[in-house]
Amino acid sequence: MSSALTLARPYARAAFEIAHARGKLGDWAGKLAYAAQVAADPRVTALFGNPRIGAAELGSLFVPNGEDGDSPFRAFIATLAENGRLPVLPEIAALFEELKLEAERVLKVHVRTASEVGEVEIAKLRAALKRRFGRDIEIDHSIDADILGGAIIDAGDVVIDGSVRGRLERLEHALTH
Repeated sequence: MSSALTLARPYARAAFEIAHARGKLGDWAGKLAYAAQVAADPRVTALFGNPRIGAAELGSLFVPNGEDGDSPFRAFIATLAENGRLPVLPEIAALFEELKLEAERVLKVHVRTASEVGEVEIAKLRAALKRRFGRDIEIDHSIDADILGGAIIDAGDVVIDGSVRGRLERLEHALTH
């Protein structure tokens, strides 16, 4: 996995620079998501390395319908195909999305709670996190009954464990040491 990320990183940066210079970050994010989905399809992965399929033919599978013949995105996909990097498109798309969110000053936060949380609470949490991080917040919420109560907030480099299970584990550690 790390080697795929290493291979994908320069391509993701190049795609970001091209899209950013043209003011098309959202457009490219959608196209890269499409291409990543195609790259993950088992029928397509079986074609990687097949000597009977040329790079141009294979690359054409990753370009959304209606894309101009001389578009920068089509040229980007052609470069990936020529260099044998189409299999790392999922990693390229993920890294591109990170760069896009950074440029837009948006922080993607994953919140795990023990039970369903209403929109009012999510809005309050979003506002508090926006004050703390100074960025717009995009919240992805999931339910995890194992945390017993409270919430675990994963904001990239910062994890805030306000769960009951986390508090019990910290108390246990404090009492045993």
